[in-house]
Amino acid sequence: MKQIQFGAHLGQQNLAIGEIRALWRRFDSAGLDWISIWDHFYEAPPAGGTQPHFEAVSLLGALATETKRARIGCLVFYPGYRNPAALAKAATTIDHLSGGRFTLGLGAGWHEWEARAYGYDFPPIGTRMDMLDESLQIVRALLTRERTTFSGKHFRVDNASCLPAPLQKRLPIWVGGLGEKRTLRLAGRHADGWNAAYVAPAEFTRLSRVLDAWCEKEARDPEAITRTVNLSFHLCADAKRAAQVEGELRKQWGPAAERMLSGALLGTPQRAAETLAAYAAAGAQAINVALRAPWDAEALDAYLDDVVPAMRSR
Repeated sequence: MKQIQFGAHLGQQNLAIGEIRALWRRFDSAGLDWISIWDHFYEAPPAGGTQPHFEAVSLLGALATETKRARIGCLVFYPGYRNPAALAKAATTIDHLSGGRFTLGLGAGWHEWEARAYGYDFPPIGTRMDMLDESLQIVRALLTRERTTFSGKHFRVDNASCLPAPLQKRLPIWVGGLGEKRTLRLAGRHADGWNAAYVAPAEFTRLSRVLDAWCEKEARDPEAITRTVNLSFHLCADAKRAAQVEGELRKQWGPAAERMLSGALLGTPQRAAETLAAYAAAGAQAINVALRAPWDAEALDAYLDDVVPAMRSR
């Protein structure tokens, strides 16, 4: 099996700040290759802003300084919340804070409830995709050129600089999402990496082939784009509790449950290796467990201390 990387995508909700920082240190010391958060103001799944939740950009500064080896990032920023030029500036700052370990993720957004609550427009998906396209162009230019001028329908910059430059010669930009017509085409055109969330192995393979086709049309080498997947973490130390958790999840996610659970780690840690191997065979170069508190702490320890090392040794 080709060596794959392992990471953790920690949702910054229902946890005290000290708990979040301790988890980051735990992931880093366990040897995970990747640690990320998400870009939300409210909890996910949506619950009307009733659960404690921290903001992403400020939290990334802390993540950069609490960790030493893992790459860090956000999966993914929604351009509707942040001017892309300001986001490029933040990316450069976080890259310096982390010693050159930052990856910038961008997507079209989905959490309409929080956007409305915080006074942001949440236009139709076609418009949001146009915003993503413009943002990718602006951010890439600011991170790589001395001066950038861009005038789009949604965003503009005028002879803008972004100094200091990132520590990385090419700060990676990832596109997150599953849309075959626009998202994957933008990934093929602009991205260094693609992240798919909560899809089954067969679907991951199919979407990856769609991305290959877009790369061909965009005259890009498909191997230049890293393929990653997020799996919702719901492992439990015993099988009885695992069955209960699956039932609770189906109730919590409602109509979206089937899709979410098709891309999840379910059951006991002993079963996890089989699932991870299926994603590796499907072409995933990195697998991140997406964590929403609460979870089974014993099962998470088993995953970090037993499952991941065993997968690395294959």
